[in-house]
Amino acid sequence: MGNAACLTAYPLAMFSSLISKAHCQAPENKSCDVSAVPERGLVQSLVAGRQIAAASVAEGDSCILSCGITHTAIVPLDLVKCRIQVDPAKYKNIFTGFKVSVKEDGVRGLAKGWAPTFFGYSAQGLCKFGLYEVFKVYYSDLLGEENAYLYRTWVYLAGSASAEFFADIALSPMEAVKVKIQTSPGFANTLHGGPQNLQSIFSPPGIYSFYKSLVPLWMRQIPYTMMKFACFERTVELLYKHVVPKPRADCNKGEQLVVTFAAGYIAGVFCAIVSHPADTVVSKLNQEKGSTALEAAKKLGMAGLWKGLTPRIIMIGTLTALQWFIYDAFKVWLRRICRAPPPAEMPESLRLKLEGAQPQELPQ
Repeated sequence: MGNAACLTAYPLAMFSSLISKAHCQAPENKSCDVSAVPERGLVQSLVAGRQIAAASVAEGDSCILSCGITHTAIVPLDLVKCRIQVDPAKYKNIFTGFKVSVKEDGVRGLAKGWAPTFFGYSAQGLCKFGLYEVFKVYYSDLLGEENAYLYRTWVYLAGSASAEFFADIALSPMEAVKVKIQTSPGFANTLHGGPQNLQSIFSPPGIYSFYKSLVPLWMRQIPYTMMKFACFERTVELLYKHVVPKPRADCNKGEQLVVTFAAGYIAGVFCAIVSHPADTVVSKLNQEKGSTALEAAKKLGMAGLWKGLTPRIIMIGTLTALQWFIYDAFKVWLRRICRAPPPAEMPESLRLKLEGAQPQELPQ
């Protein structure tokens, strides 16, 4: 086996040895057709009722759908946002950006970059959502059941950061191609240009061109994903506790998915704000050859780093809400009688401790 095949096969074997088949745990007083009792380990989730594994068919499909389709659907807004970031004098704001773009390239021109967007973000979504579940459960097991609940926000943050580190390695090549298509006049309109167009990025200076913005991508995506998952998980808890007028167990699947969408949009707004400066640097780096992240940031200036924030808030808020909605809806659809995953619940042993009681000893 060649070196490249070994490098590919080793991490796949490592992760496959950790991940078991997905199980569906029924809510209280609900039935669910599960042929085997879930084992502890990576199928034991911090979130009660969410016993799933990243590599199962259902999870993989929902990951790809949630990221690939949603990012592709908002390519026109993303195109305008990128152009505002790299040429604010020409594309002054979101309305001017659309007007100038349509005038120069026509309505079809607004779809520039859709192919690398779909393939890049599909790969990213598979790694991000899938590995998040793996790392979340791994860190939960390290802490133990009670500490995992008490420090669950830190578990969400650590799990999402770890997953995004690998997800961005999968995303970076197509992100470079996408930005080049959207912001460089005369470059290919789609991936149909073939090897000649990719070669203009690839050489010189070689494969580094596809990964020169990886560090800024980490700077953008890791805080973004940490906010995306931690804010979403805690917002779901707060919505059920303070906003939804009835207990979660009494909500039907449609009502639960509305909560999912609302929590996703709230999380998306915060995601856009914390990751925007790095997003601007990524756009500038992929437009200009030979620049470093520091040089691009200096050239943009403090005000320039925040250009395009309004369309990005709209884009990321909608995007994040749709991703969570599709992700949970697809899982609910595949497991018809099961509901959307519930928020984290306090372990019984911890509840008894906080109430000052001790659980009764079980008979030997």
